[in-house]
Amino acid sequence: QVQLVESGGGLVQPGGSLRLSCAASGIIFSIYTMGWYRQAPGKSRELVATITSGGSTDYADSVKGRFTISRDNAKNTVYLQMNSLKPENTAVYYCNARPPFVEIDYWGQGTQVTVSS
Repeated sequence: QVQLVESGGGLVQPGGSLRLSCAASGIIFSIYTMGWYRQAPGKSRELVATITSGGSTDYADSVKGRFTISRDNAKNTVYLQMNSLKPENTAVYYCNARPPFVEIDYWGQGTQVTVSS
């Protein structure tokens, strides 16, 4: 049974930082591409960042230079460091796991990030 459990969300002021974590179980974590997506109220879910099994990363243009995705295969955990947060970054952030060669997506339950003064 695949489980992705996000943590680290919360309320932060504009310009602040948060680090999201996603702990995975039930998968061979090291071979999966891991990602973070977000969904703001009234909007579709969108890609924030991904990291492959080999450590290659990809980011949405809107977060480049401010967000950093990383993974710790020993802890089966993927992180999203978010700096210089803006109100428009307010959303529910979801962890995603995608195995190689198979079109399957696993999702966490999401964690709320609110950027407001």
